[in-house]
Amino acid sequence: MSPVRSAPRESLAARRARAQAIVAALAAEYGAPRCELDHGSPLELLVATILSAQCTDARVNLVTPALFARHRTAADYADSPPGALEQLIRSTGFFNAKARNLRGCGRALVERHGGAVPRTMEELVALPGVARKTANVVLGTAYGIASGVVVDTHVQRIARLLRLTRADDPVKIERDLVALLPQEEWIAFSHRLIRHGRTTCIARRPQCDRCCLAALCPSARREEAVAPVTKSPRAKHR
Repeated sequence: MSPVRSAPRESLAARRARAQAIVAALAAEYGAPRCELDHGSPLELLVATILSAQCTDARVNLVTPALFARHRTAADYADSPPGALEQLIRSTGFFNAKARNLRGCGRALVERHGGAVPRTMEELVALPGVARKTANVVLGTAYGIASGVVVDTHVQRIARLLRLTRADDPVKIERDLVALLPQEEWIAFSHRLIRHGRTTCIARRPQCDRCCLAALCPSARREEAVAPVTKSPRAKHR
């Protein structure tokens, strides 16, 4: 028996070309990107993104109107009395840790940045509760600064399905994506891919038959991507 040969590894040039085609297909499908977290300022976006850890954006958007009405400045978070923040954000999960981070973040913003949300990756990731994903969201959405690619669970999963990365670690996935994508696409790409993960490339039931990326995706179920499966009628029982 002849040995089974694995598929040849895609060259970097070919992967970059496919990444560009993916960018174009997502843009055609979803148009102008938008952040799903409701906010009216960089501070509100920072807070909402901290709350979105292990929580859906829809749930965060239900919580933040009351939270933002009572906390308009970084000092409001820093000075929030015990139990107040916890009660307002309880339904987002891990509310004790998140409240602790919000108070610490508020204090750091007041003490180090005059209450303003900073505009650099280094300053943002030094804040309590803020890692690269949160920093990229704030920089890209609030300030239009393309500092990197937001890697949430959708981006992590779909980037691997698309074979744009073989990494599991979000930092390494981001590194692979920024090497493939032009910087001017970094912000929009993550927004569109997140939306794609919520509407089409759903983790437990991917809709390959109607996916705009099916022809570019090595993981697509080809028989479904080409045409919907038609079931033959069952014989009637006598």
